[in-house]
Amino acid sequence: QVQLVESGGGLVQAGDSLRLSCAASGRTFSNYAMGWFRQAPGKEREFVAAISKGGGGTDYADSVKGRFTISRDNAKNTMYLQMNSLKPEDTAVYYCAAHATYWSSTVIARGREYDYWGQGTQVTVSS
Repeated sequence: QVQLVESGGGLVQAGDSLRLSCAASGRTFSNYAMGWFRQAPGKEREFVAAISKGGGGTDYADSVKGRFTISRDNAKNTMYLQMNSLKPEDTAVYYCAAHATYWSSTVIARGREYDYWGQGTQVTVSS
């Protein structure tokens, strides 16, 4: 199995930027499609962004399109989420997730399809 550890969260002001990282270990990182999800207090977990195992395909939630960028460095076994123009409504615990796949083009937005999850990192955006 693969272990995932998120980092980079913190407290920022509206309009600021943060970059989250998700470090993977245990298996060949490049075999996994990856995703970012978030959960705000009292709300259900929601999809944020996803990337194919080679990095050539991406998908974003409408709420973050144009502000967030997902990327990965398979040589470093790490996925990133660059978050710009942060808003108070982006406040949540952010989780990374992994799904083993044969297909290089697979990009997954449904959380139920992911097999492995990290513990999460808190992002708080003040107004």
